[in-house]
Amino acid sequence: MIERCCAFTGHRPKKFPWGYNEADIRCVTLKKAITEEIVKRVDAGYTDFLSGMAEGTDTWAALAVLALKKENPALKLHCVLPCEGQADEWSASARELYFSILEQADEIVYVNREYSKNYMLKRNRYLVDHAACLLAVYNGEQRGGTAMTVRYARKLGREIIALNPNMVMTTTQNVCDS
Repeated sequence: MIERCCAFTGHRPKKFPWGYNEADIRCVTLKKAITEEIVKRVDAGYTDFLSGMAEGTDTWAALAVLALKKENPALKLHCVLPCEGQADEWSASARELYFSILEQADEIVYVNREYSKNYMLKRNRYLVDHAACLLAVYNGEQRGGTAMTVRYARKLGREIIALNPNMVMTTTQNVCDS
């Protein structure tokens, strides 16, 4: 399975200038770019997609896979959760979306059942260990979970597709200005 599998990593909404405003043109453009990259992987023969189901990038990528799955039922969404209570502190709307995605997933994997000190790191390593490709929405910061996941994927020699949200935003601004 690993050779046909792509995992997702990326920032949460607080790292983006638009925050939780998904109607912002920059967010809309980023989600479109994520979908386009997933379609490229599907066209290259990928059938399995792993999402860590954090807010932001992970859920947007999971939603894109679920939308594509309607046209291509061979696609599989695997939700890899760091622990059972991952969404406990999220807003009601974020939890509703989270559980809606989980209900539609082909598989749910719990890296840990309960919270532990390194639960996110274990989840991120699981994603990379089980995928040939990592699609990362990554702004280039050297600290944080996304940076660590990209470094780990590089260390293991995985293919990395990096979407820099700042570059996507620049492209959007140029299109809107012309």
